[in-house]
Amino acid sequence: MAPSILTATQRYAAGALFGLALHQAQTHQTQPPGVPESERSSSGSSSDSVSDDPQLWVHESSALLRPIFSFLEIDDKAWLGLEETAGTCFANHHIESFLMLLAEESGDTSSETKDQEHALSKAVDHMASSIESSTDLASKKYNIRDYEQACRDKFSGAVQPQPQVKDDKLLNKQDAQGKPSVIEDASLGSGSLSYAKPFQELTMLAYERKVVVLHELLSACLAVTPQLDKKLNRRRNGYDARHRVALRLLSTWFSIEWIKMEAIETIVACSAMAILKEAEAKQEEAHTPKSKWAKWKRGGIIGAAAVTGGTLMAITGGLAAPAIAAGFGALAPTLGAVIPVIGASGFAAAATAAGSVAGSVAVAASFGAAGAGLTGTKMARRTGSIDEFEFKAIGENHNQGRLAVEMMISGFVFEEEDFVRPWEGHTDHSERYALQWESKHLIAVSTAIQDWLKSKLAMTLMQQGAMMTVLSGLLTALVWPAALLTLTDFIDSKWSIAVDRSDKAGILLAEEVLLKGLQGHRPVTLIGFSLGARVIFKCLQILSKSENNAGLVERVVLLGSPIAIKDENWEAVRKTVSGRFVNAYSTNDWTLGVAFRASLLSRGLAGIQPVDIPGIENVDVTEMTEGHSSYLWATQQILEQLELNSYYPAFNAAHMNQNKDLSSA
Repeated sequence: MAPSILTATQRYAAGALFGLALHQAQTHQTQPPGVPESERSSSGSSSDSVSDDPQLWVHESSALLRPIFSFLEIDDKAWLGLEETAGTCFANHHIESFLMLLAEESGDTSSETKDQEHALSKAVDHMASSIESSTDLASKKYNIRDYEQACRDKFSGAVQPQPQVKDDKLLNKQDAQGKPSVIEDASLGSGSLSYAKPFQELTMLAYERKVVVLHELLSACLAVTPQLDKKLNRRRNGYDARHRVALRLLSTWFSIEWIKMEAIETIVACSAMAILKEAEAKQEEAHTPKSKWAKWKRGGIIGAAAVTGGTLMAITGGLAAPAIAAGFGALAPTLGAVIPVIGASGFAAAATAAGSVAGSVAVAASFGAAGAGLTGTKMARRTGSIDEFEFKAIGENHNQGRLAVEMMISGFVFEEEDFVRPWEGHTDHSERYALQWESKHLIAVSTAIQDWLKSKLAMTLMQQGAMMTVLSGLLTALVWPAALLTLTDFIDSKWSIAVDRSDKAGILLAEEVLLKGLQGHRPVTLIGFSLGARVIFKCLQILSKSENNAGLVERVVLLGSPIAIKDENWEAVRKTVSGRFVNAYSTNDWTLGVAFRASLLSRGLAGIQPVDIPGIENVDVTEMTEGHSSYLWATQQILEQLELNSYYPAFNAAHMNQNKDLSSA
């Protein structure tokens, strides 16, 4: 590793802050933000010492923290003390101290170091601007409204009645702990539920220094340290989801927008790939009379000069842009001339800053940033129990150096487009895929339910108000009307088959995709509605069987889940997810209740009520949905208001009615 921009003291403070963030992230799995620190235990640890609790992320056995210390060249004599400090339940006092150390300037700080910090921060700003400008929000929202209208036309005559009398058991908006399940805004500095305050010491820490710290820590997370990894029995290289959650929290402490962190991810990925490609080229030159690398590089530099609106488009092309393989330094003369804000010398400094910490990062093999094996992969060849299991790429973020993957799973569909259309309007800068699975069975059961809603008997029961007792019947095990039971008999077989296939698809997702690394060794976000949420839950159950599977999944969102609350190990499933775990439910979704009534009369249902498990965010979306089919078009709005890129739980309920009025206008 080349000399770091940071001093030894600053690297020590950066490593310490990362340790604190890592431990806090684990604590928040079961003790969400908002619980006073004095009331928290050390992530459930019964020991007073971190070294005595191997279950902690900051423990040596996790192999999460010591490789960071090693990369930052922190004296190994200090490692144990930093781990013990990270495991304290009074983090704020230490955070402030380490922020002060980071802000300190040494007497020999050179102007060159200042230039490198400035250039790197400018490169990050341009990258973030390019990423953001590539998203066409207006057209995506227009498309989702067209899709919503088409769905409404399709379902006309089968709209379920809304409850006229509010049942306290059904319609209260508090979970079992008495906390609001609909959070207006829990982001820093705004909203009625603010879980954190900016540290005063942040005013001493320049923006440029924050960017450098995050850049070096990310590089440390991706670096390969062979001797230490072997000693610690490090299970896998790549980008661990627990590391990304810790960086998410640290960027929140720094008051740095997450898109800036995503820009840093892309810069590091592209820099590292450039280094690997250059190394390969040198080996190739010894055996090739005329280097293919030279041709490839020349062609790339021509495209690299193109800019749009003053933003750096070459880098947003990520690994798809061959020019990046030449490294930032080689592109400085070209790009410096077309981006005056940075300039040639400034861009060269950015190259030095980036290259100094990316040299030991193994990209292609480690975290699959060059593209994973998801698109077009048909798992049916590997198992006889599932007929259809195929990922379809969504958006334009593929092969662009994105170090996170998002998988979306529909579970209530009427035609093949319903596997993809609900997710097209969702704006996220990850590499995104929709899973198309068992369409024959899902379409059959969804159509059967809609036909049932349109039947004369169902309409009569609706008019008589019999349906209004369905959800309360689910929760209190009351006797259902005989006519209603008779009416639903004909969908039972189709529903049972679909449920069985969803469980098998979940096993496939865990064993044949995530555990085999088809997504690359990158953090995964899983989002699904209806039976798609059940696929995710089953996948997490499989992953929870081994501690070695921790660090694969970063975030999870379940919407309208046909999942029992009782007799399911929600605690174990929660611990497989490094970051936020959201259960969105609708108290008037009696369609879901009726369809899954047989096995859930006394076990509760996550899709219609809160799940009383610490660490799970329960969000009531009743006002945003008119029935189970609403998830087809309401998912985008729900995800937007969840603000998933926020570290802290967030749900902007204030905009619900406004957006609902606009969508129905």
